[in-house]
Amino acid sequence: MSTTTVEISFREAISQGIPEQLPQPCPRDESVSHAPKRNLQGVFDKEDEKLALQNALRYFPQEWHNILAREFLQELRSYGRIYMYRFRPRYAMHARPIDEYPAQCAAAASIMLMIQNNLDPVVAKHPHELITYGGNGAVFQNWAQYLLCMKYLSQMTEYQTLVMYSGHPLGLFPSHPKAPRVVVTNGMMIPNHSSKRDWNYYNALGVTQYGQMTAGSYMYIGPQGIVHGTTITLLNAGRMLDSTKEDLRGKLFVTSGLGGMSGAQALAGVITGAVTIIGEIDPDAVDQRVTDGYIVRANVYTDAETLISRAQDAMSKEEAITLIYQGNIVALWEALAERNIEVHLGSDQTSLHNIDDLGYCPIGYSFEEAASLLSTDKEKFLSEVRATLRRHVNAINTLSARGMYFWDYGNAFLKEAGEAEADIWKVRGKEFKYPSYVEDIMGPLCFDYGFGPYRWVCCSGTEKDLYETDKIAEEVLLGLYEIADEEIKPQLRDNIKWIQNARIDIPIVGSKSRILYADAVGRVEIALAMNAAIRSGRISAPIVLGRDHHDVSGTDSPYRETANIYDGSRYTADMAVHNVIGDSFRGATWVSLHNGGGVGWGEVINGGFGMCIDGTEQADQNIKMMLSWDVNNGIARRSWARNPHAVTTAKHAMSLDPHLTITIPEMTDESFLDNLLDQK
Repeated sequence: MSTTTVEISFREAISQGIPEQLPQPCPRDESVSHAPKRNLQGVFDKEDEKLALQNALRYFPQEWHNILAREFLQELRSYGRIYMYRFRPRYAMHARPIDEYPAQCAAAASIMLMIQNNLDPVVAKHPHELITYGGNGAVFQNWAQYLLCMKYLSQMTEYQTLVMYSGHPLGLFPSHPKAPRVVVTNGMMIPNHSSKRDWNYYNALGVTQYGQMTAGSYMYIGPQGIVHGTTITLLNAGRMLDSTKEDLRGKLFVTSGLGGMSGAQALAGVITGAVTIIGEIDPDAVDQRVTDGYIVRANVYTDAETLISRAQDAMSKEEAITLIYQGNIVALWEALAERNIEVHLGSDQTSLHNIDDLGYCPIGYSFEEAASLLSTDKEKFLSEVRATLRRHVNAINTLSARGMYFWDYGNAFLKEAGEAEADIWKVRGKEFKYPSYVEDIMGPLCFDYGFGPYRWVCCSGTEKDLYETDKIAEEVLLGLYEIADEEIKPQLRDNIKWIQNARIDIPIVGSKSRILYADAVGRVEIALAMNAAIRSGRISAPIVLGRDHHDVSGTDSPYRETANIYDGSRYTADMAVHNVIGDSFRGATWVSLHNGGGVGWGEVINGGFGMCIDGTEQADQNIKMMLSWDVNNGIARRSWARNPHAVTTAKHAMSLDPHLTITIPEMTDESFLDNLLDQK
């Protein structure tokens, strides 16, 4: 079978789907970051390889199978996955203005835009493996799925819905204009088949994928998406140390991770005024953040002693700066403990949810050496990781005993350290020494009040529209601040300051997008004002509204988003499922439901949405119905868990909407129950 490459326009290329002629092989491009090899030792046998090949070849005509089967087998054995590199598009991968997409409706075009943004090399962690962030957060399993999805989106009308089955486009189905244009699920396994080994196996077979949170729901907007949440977390952590200070000047914050979401820490540290030290062993992650403008090359160190001296000087001058230790974070923690350095705030944001696939690097190995060990001797690799975690925790315990406030950042650090037999338990098997940041900070101070990561993308692709949305959001928040209750004014102040400075503080990476934290009222009012601006021509094109799944009601995650649920229901997942179902019939343009995300496969169920607003009256109705539900679903659950701030928020929400009725819990006198249970 001969192969050929035919030059065609972008519009033709993106709408053609699987090409009519077999493309030329696509050489592996070493200029971009690639996913580590997925180790299938002890997981796959000959019959499994056969099944994986059958599953991959079903996208292509039989006359191509002789060539592709050999090629796909080589990929499977070399990388532990079939990515179908040959079918990677030749056009540049980035979000384009919405009118450049060959779509039958604006909603479909907006989704095409968001998918391309998720795979943009300046946004995605491993773009050629279709992985956006977190080491394994995939938009699709392979390039055939991408091609087919884009074809369907270019054909879709308002009377069809595309169903996405863990990256696979199941097809276009008859629907209606008020239904979601796309319904996405990722990794929705039968519960007893949701272990890490199961993910490795079924993903290699090509039948499921790990969509993380906003990767598989097409709503990732680069590290900006978490910069704001990290900023809020740091500010509130600092206030727990000193409630009289509004910033972290003179304070030292030590953490790790620069890839994907963790890269946000570099900017957040500067925004809060802290001296921040981030450990990162992957040189590609360091290079990417330099390119993004999130860190400065001159502030990257490979010698811990020199770095510590620089940090001490910056602290004495109250300099706001982020310093990078390009090496293993454990070596840095041990050096800080040995030198008796006062660390005020500490955390960790390595990808420990991805511990089996180099989300965490054992000490004594370079990143490349660790990758080699993982591919050749996974058992030894994991043994080295567990030993490293024990050293990691010992150093943190030493510094915490001297006054450092340390928290888990929801990346499975506590969980994996506990399983590694580290000295991390307060009550073995029940309670860790350190809190999740949701337990201490985000849960009681943000989520229980309805505040969470509201985001939007300007589909025109122009900075002019982006800056207009900044002004609109600022105007709305300033108005809400004047009438707000005192208990939520600190959140509003933080967000007003954020949006006022975002144009200066946040480099644009990928799409023209923005994020801030808002409650249900704020989200609705900002969205309505933006929709009016589109209608009047103040904004030139539709806007996609969305959020991180890391929010009030989108995610059931006992180690993170619902860590401050104490009524015993933190291990249930009804809220996330209800959230997605409710969004789907209240006006969402697309909805997604995922297994895994943030803390790991099998540990969380999370849901997301995207909504394309276009200035119409229908968009106004969708905004009012869906955004209110999207937040108040979680408020109702948090209130029922007896979280006091959530009870107050639920009552306030009911006072604003006569159609809203939330079941409010009766409180129990705990001393009465204690006395009752103590009676013989």
